Amino acid sequence: MLRNFKTILTLSVLVFFSSCRSELYEAEELFDGKRYEEAISSLNAYLFFHVTDVKAFHLRARAKEELGDISGAMEDYERIIQLDNQYAQAYAGIGIILFNQKKYEEAELWLLRAAKTDAEDFNILYHLGRALLMNENYTLAEEFFLKAKELNEKHPQLHFYTGMARAFRGDVLGCAASFNTYVNLEPNNMVGRYNRGFALMRAGYLEWALEDFDAVLKTDPNHTEALGKKGICLAQLGKTEGCNYIQQAASKGSDYAQSHLDLCS
Repeated sequence: MLRNFKTILTLSVLVFFSSCRSELYEAEELFDGKRYEEAISSLNAYLFFHVTDVKAFHLRARAKEELGDISGAMEDYERIIQLDNQYAQAYAGIGIILFNQKKYEEAELWLLRAAKTDAEDFNILYHLGRALLMNENYTLAEEFFLKAKELNEKHPQLHFYTGMARAFRGDVLGCAASFNTYVNLEPNNMVGRYNRGFALMRAGYLEWALEDFDAVLKTDPNHTEALGKKGICLAQLGKTEGCNYIQQAASKGSDYAQSHLDLCS
């Protein structure tokens, strides 16, 4: 009789834990399917019995973020840290929320904590680099972008922001190289083409810069800054039509073109 009871008890426990795993798997599928409210409902039921499952709290925090419940997400991230102060994604989650709220200094601190806990997470390194960039710490931002590149070199925006960090540091050739990679990964993105053209122009590669400015103007003929910089490149190459473009851009409000009107005097 006792043996039968133990067998029944063991089977009941196995069924219970199997059911719980199924609930968590279901919640993950709902999240992946962008059914966030249903995912939260499923996670609420799961967490009622598993009050220390940090992964479930993390998934619920992400679902709340997707629904715009930022305070609810913050509460879940803070709860995770109480349960496991080495859970890097919780620090990162808070940091990214603060970054999106344009609280860049606070975001940097939280993301630094995340990176200290997990230095091999691309998402953490990438967002930390962006926070450092916004806080004008360009050298350190580039360092973290390069570490992130070791983990995922195919991420287009990573190269874009690396180019920005290098531009602010005055590394013209490095900036051009980063934007070149960005454009190769996203050839139809005219922001990248424009920035690469600007970097190439500053580095003295005027013919290559002209190709980028022409591509931008073909897509957007009213891009005043591309027009002005095209004119500057042409003027520096000794082409008389360059002055027409510079004057047009200056008349449309381009400060950069106005500051180069002396090329036409």
